[in-house]
Amino acid sequence: MAEFTHIKNDRAQMVDISNKGDVVREATASGRIYLRPETLAAIREGTVVKGNVLATARVAATLSVKNTPALIPMCHSIPISAITVDFTEGDGFIETSVMVKSTGKTGVEMEALTGVSVALLTVWDMVKSAEKDKDGQYPVTRIEAIRVVEKKKGK
Repeated sequence: MAEFTHIKNDRAQMVDISNKGDVVREATASGRIYLRPETLAAIREGTVVKGNVLATARVAATLSVKNTPALIPMCHSIPISAITVDFTEGDGFIETSVMVKSTGKTGVEMEALTGVSVALLTVWDMVKSAEKDKDGQYPVTRIEAIRVVEKKKGK
């Protein structure tokens, strides 16, 4: 693995977007969490000890989208027009998709990615007791493929 010996430009700043016009912007991100079959069944049947996993993850995604600038330092505060959080079950995983819409001077990719990440972390938190093996490890549980699926700018 490569090591950073010295980084010459270590400054950081928020990009000036004041000269940009307001445009309708939309981004959709997705990601997956892999879980044991028994855990997926418990989520489906509503028998997880901590409660309704997907409802809680949906709220967590929504809150994280709205608070992205508090988590990512150079991210602009933007007005959020819409947030949609969806879940689908696949073969051994749950996929989360988050769509964020705004009218403003900058895109909403970071908000969508943050929503997906926090939704998946919330699922993990809610089912972690069922996912651990006898040694307290997570042999199956993993989060993968967090990515921007699509972004749109303009009408």
